[in-house]
Amino acid sequence: MSSASPHDDTAAERPPVKTEFKFSHVTTGRYLPTPGKAPGWPFAEIGHWKTDVNATSADWLRELRDWRREHLTRIGYDDAHYRRPELQWAQRNFVHVQMMVEDRYFYDPVAGRYTVDRYLDDLEARFGGVDSVLIWYVYPNIGIDDRNQFDLAADLPGGLEGLKSAVDDFHRRGVRVFLPTMPWDNGTREQGEPDWRAIARIVKAVGADGINGDTYNGVPRAFFDACDALGRPVVVQPESTISAEEQLNWNVQSWGKKAPNEVIPPVAKFKWLEPRHMINYENRWGRDRNHDLQYIFFNGVGYNAWENVWGIWNQFTPRDAESLRRIAAIERKFAELMVSLEWTPYFPTLQRDVFASRFPGAGRTLWTVVNRNECDVSGEQLALPHRDGVRYYDLWHGVELQPLRAGGEAVLEFDLEGRGFGAVLALEPGAQVEGLDAFLARMREWAKTPLRSLSAQWKALPQRLVEVAPTAPAAVAPEGMVTIPAGEFVFAVGGIEIEGQTWEGVDVQYPWENSPRRFHRRRMRMRAFHIDRHPVTNAQFKAFLDASGYQPRDAHNFLRDWRDGAPLPGWENKPVTWVSLEDARAYAAWAGKRLPREWEWQYAAQGGDGRLYPWGNDWDEAAVPPPNRGRRLRPPADVDAHPRGASPFGVLDLVGNVWQWTDEYEDEHTRAAILRGGSAYRPQTSHWYFPQAYRLDQHGKYLLMAPSKDRSGCIGFRCVVDAE
Repeated sequence: MSSASPHDDTAAERPPVKTEFKFSHVTTGRYLPTPGKAPGWPFAEIGHWKTDVNATSADWLRELRDWRREHLTRIGYDDAHYRRPELQWAQRNFVHVQMMVEDRYFYDPVAGRYTVDRYLDDLEARFGGVDSVLIWYVYPNIGIDDRNQFDLAADLPGGLEGLKSAVDDFHRRGVRVFLPTMPWDNGTREQGEPDWRAIARIVKAVGADGINGDTYNGVPRAFFDACDALGRPVVVQPESTISAEEQLNWNVQSWGKKAPNEVIPPVAKFKWLEPRHMINYENRWGRDRNHDLQYIFFNGVGYNAWENVWGIWNQFTPRDAESLRRIAAIERKFAELMVSLEWTPYFPTLQRDVFASRFPGAGRTLWTVVNRNECDVSGEQLALPHRDGVRYYDLWHGVELQPLRAGGEAVLEFDLEGRGFGAVLALEPGAQVEGLDAFLARMREWAKTPLRSLSAQWKALPQRLVEVAPTAPAAVAPEGMVTIPAGEFVFAVGGIEIEGQTWEGVDVQYPWENSPRRFHRRRMRMRAFHIDRHPVTNAQFKAFLDASGYQPRDAHNFLRDWRDGAPLPGWENKPVTWVSLEDARAYAAWAGKRLPREWEWQYAAQGGDGRLYPWGNDWDEAAVPPPNRGRRLRPPADVDAHPRGASPFGVLDLVGNVWQWTDEYEDEHTRAAILRGGSAYRPQTSHWYFPQAYRLDQHGKYLLMAPSKDRSGCIGFRCVVDAE
């Protein structure tokens, strides 16, 4: 696209009703003011029925085209990267998904292998599949220790070679791959080189196709150039709206967010400035996505079909999933029209609150239609200038239309469901679409199931607590353990996840609850048990290895701070770390013990009075190791170094030294462990790092993938034995 705007399609416009529009002020927003109302009118829904978009759209478009010509000049626009063949796949990237590496459909922790086919088969079955994925391996676990964003890529199962194998599997299925980068990670280990060079090396090593800039308002040119210099040109995709608009030159794709949900659907500014700029609209917490899907169809853009949101499952409802399937099928089939330089939004329609966009091409024209009414709208929908030999097709229903001739116009009739969709294709004489008959047959078959017949009810995905086998009962506390007597206990705890608010589905689901939620409370009658007085030490774990010969199947990061098979001199009495949940369970089984249930851990730490900390209700700096706010880990404190931190039962080292493994929860897609006690490591510079939970009424939810990634220099454990 040159700096000149697409030509006016005056044949498609009605005589304008003169209205003054001034667009000089829209240069910083995401969406353009809609026709028919004054820009900035604060009461969009009041009296919207008086708005006549048909009467004002021609004047609106004329002014907006003038604004586009001027604005492209102001930003020094050059479309060179949109013309680069190796980047043009972005113009067909209609369904994108941010996927968590912890998703059990992507990685099988039992078999220890990537399962890309299973992951993609599920998406194809539910909503028609995806064109690209963002493989996310960083937040929300980053900050549990000093590993930075690039370290976490190397810690995936099999390292970068393992990641490359997964990328290859996506490519085999025709799916492109993005990797993430974020500017806020400046509190963990220093990388020693700029972010753009570090991620470019990983992109080249694994064969990725793009970079997603987390929290970026436009990915800086340095990332694009760093990959280009390594012979791996990439599509860069900022999470947020491009703010420095010159970045439109090399950000050939972006995410879109929070489109105003008004009766008149908004127009995406960057799609208008450059119709080849692909937007993947994102509404991660949305449960009714109908407005999102109407917005993308009206604008001819794509969707971020994000369901696993930081380990919180926010699945499409059946209605929304089926809507996306049909939308994506049309956009993919007519991809070259969706990026038409002569795209015209607000094409005149014959029914109120029905809106259409026109996407013309050589011998073919596509209209996408959305019904903003809650009711069905049938009958005459579009009136087009009549031309002999033109054939019209209702793509949504998969049938050819027979237009009504009226006063030099071809009037098209078709049905629109309430809050539904429509699409019309016009073929000029002699024009053809390869495979059109098969496509129409498929759409016709889908149309037999009206969207209204599918459930739009969102439901939280149920979770299951992973059971722990009881130990042989002991009448007295084994050596190094403390007996916790039976008693009544009010178990009250909440998750410290940064995102998710208090919506259903956040945090975990205890066995007595019917869905996951952030806050939990239950009065419990506790049985007596014995618990380790302090976390398992390096010396104790060394004795386990010597006696058992234990070797983990996945040994990456196993006892990473040991040397030559032994803890460093002077570290014998420090808690063992860099052990996975599986490693901790293996030790416990060898010792005739088990890991504590979370409520057992809390009862041993809190007693029966609901105190905030093991020693009382006021924070005591002398009861815990000093905080580490540096960029590298320091050694943990010895397990008996802070006797003032003892609980009412005399249990030590519960808070502020190292996190401790307790329970595991799983649902169909996600696994997570509950961590208790917090650690001394507190990385600075960002609120996105894994938050601490020193209070006894708080816990951390740590997403699980594989031992190589799950092990941490700030997670240890203690054990429990059942009492007679």
